[in-house]
Amino acid sequence: MKRLFGFLLLTSFLTFTSCASKSVVINQTSFTSLNKNAQILTGADQLSSYLPMLKGKKVGVMGNQTSIVGASKEHLVDVLLREKVDLKFAFAPEHGFRGDVERGEKFGNDVDSKTGLPLYTLYGGNQKQDSIVNAIDVMIFDLQDVGARFYTYITSLHRVMELCAKHNKKLIVLDRPNPNGDQVDGPVRHDDKFKSDVSWHKIAMIHGLTIGELAKMINGEKWLENGKKCDVTIVPVKGYDHKMMYDLPVIPSPSLPNALSVRLYLSLCLFEGTDISVGRGTDWPFQIIGYTNPVYGSFTFTPGERHGMTKHVEGKGAINYGIDLRSVVPSEHKFTLKYVLDFYNKTPDKSTFFARPAFFDKLAGTDQLRLQILDGKSEQEIRASWAADLAAYKMMRKKYLLYPDFE
Repeated sequence: MKRLFGFLLLTSFLTFTSCASKSVVINQTSFTSLNKNAQILTGADQLSSYLPMLKGKKVGVMGNQTSIVGASKEHLVDVLLREKVDLKFAFAPEHGFRGDVERGEKFGNDVDSKTGLPLYTLYGGNQKQDSIVNAIDVMIFDLQDVGARFYTYITSLHRVMELCAKHNKKLIVLDRPNPNGDQVDGPVRHDDKFKSDVSWHKIAMIHGLTIGELAKMINGEKWLENGKKCDVTIVPVKGYDHKMMYDLPVIPSPSLPNALSVRLYLSLCLFEGTDISVGRGTDWPFQIIGYTNPVYGSFTFTPGERHGMTKHVEGKGAINYGIDLRSVVPSEHKFTLKYVLDFYNKTPDKSTFFARPAFFDKLAGTDQLRLQILDGKSEQEIRASWAADLAAYKMMRKKYLLYPDFE
């Protein structure tokens, strides 16, 4: 398994939420080390913790290529089938079960070519899968999130919880570290008119939660339909805290190929509401920025086609001018507005910058950020406007943390 960097601060004890919240965190045994590169164990790695709960049960899985077990990176589905678990189907999130579907592309029901397992999706317009969920006893959720509200795997979590709550099915969340879990930042979504697949929850844009912690929050804040609770058991990560850096063992989606792209994604995803290229269709997505106008910088690149980056490639086939961020040290980067503000300020006709204003607002969870940029506000002024909401969110967040915090 990949290793985490930082001293381990994790205390070990039995942790349970109240019965009223219907969320349970299973036992964590002692895990301490003086090794700065201490190995962690994800929820999926802890087979003895969840296999007993699957015995004699009909089981469904929400997973993708990040659903791996152990240093061999064996797929969770392969492990479960070998252990004679009665798997009935798998749900796939955005990018598909094997992680090779492009961003935003809808796909239908299918069969996994490797295992023959029926595949269904909750992504896009396929939220209603009631009859499928009714055919099982237990649902497993195992996806690697990257810590941003606009990354749609957390929307998939919500939809699985909705289905399980509606049909009284148990959900087991196999938790994984958040590679950007050392920060909480950006505007908090309040108004439901900005609710979408990229802004489903009333959380900070950079939310600072693991999937397991968010599942607790969804239950605790009664965000499911009609305030229902999902019967959730969380298998927490051993050896993790929010101060740590985590290098993902498997890329979470085609445009996030390495640790640097995962870190820069937080700051660069807002460009998806514009025509500015973030390097899709090159070997360095979310590590370079540019547009087909020399005013944006001296670094040049020409987007083409790459695996998982063919249909939605800004600036495709043209020379793009901009900046090269490949020398940025991942551990030294945190969310910032400076790139968006810099490109906006360099745009000759600023009325053209927000090519897709409605989508930019959904990514931000508000129209205030776009209006502030149009008004010429500085990053400091913009940050001051969301400070109170962010402080309130941080207080709420602390109620649901499973791991020592970064502050």
